[in-house]
Amino acid sequence: MNLEDLFMQLVLGLVSFFSNLLSACAGGGAGLVQLPALILLGLPFSMALATHKLASVALGMGAGLRYLQEKKLETNLVTFILAFGLPGVWIGASVALTVPSEIGTLALGCFTFALGIYSIKSPQLGVSSQLCNMSRMRLFVGGLILFLIGVLNGSLSSGTGLFVTLWLVRWFGLSYAQSVGYTLILVGLFWNGTGALVLGINGEIKWSWLPMLIAGSFFGGYSGAQLSLSRGSRFVKRAFEVLALLMGVSLLMRSVS
Repeated sequence: MNLEDLFMQLVLGLVSFFSNLLSACAGGGAGLVQLPALILLGLPFSMALATHKLASVALGMGAGLRYLQEKKLETNLVTFILAFGLPGVWIGASVALTVPSEIGTLALGCFTFALGIYSIKSPQLGVSSQLCNMSRMRLFVGGLILFLIGVLNGSLSSGTGLFVTLWLVRWFGLSYAQSVGYTLILVGLFWNGTGALVLGINGEIKWSWLPMLIAGSFFGGYSGAQLSLSRGSRFVKRAFEVLALLMGVSLLMRSVS
């Protein structure tokens, strides 16, 4: 390995660590930094997307390891999120490489920015858990939205973890700290794993970059989860809001560039 390759691997590791650290604190958004960085470093969009998805699985592993130590996840809710979200991810990833992304990126940017504003305007939202009584209709609507977010997760580059985080807070009554745990493990590990599988079959992955990206994702995810658990829901809420606003602006700029 020459000096240039060594420098590239160092850059990949740092980008991956800090983007996934932020993601683990806020409940999504690693792609805000990692995906554009892979493109700027020379990968075409489809290869960057597939590589990012696969590397992000390590975020779910790292954060999941830390959250599972706390035993804070309920089996019924885990099963529900996977049952409704994974089919959407599969469908979204199946069409990701054939559908132009400009309009979707614009809409995603607007919606993500709006999520941040909504959370800021709701100061008590997600500070503590307020579990709701779940009727069949409420469960159906909750599952339907998770399915649609799954479609976005499979077909678009980044931001959908933030959607899941806020939806679990708003509709299911979880605190931000609880919601982030579910998002990091289920979206990071299972949703992104499914998307990476489909994209990997239909597209290309930059295998030589993966080891350093995976290492950064794992340790960034674990560190961010530790920070979230130690600082509590108010810290996670602020991190979510800042990252949602930054991601919204980033996506809007990308959609018009």
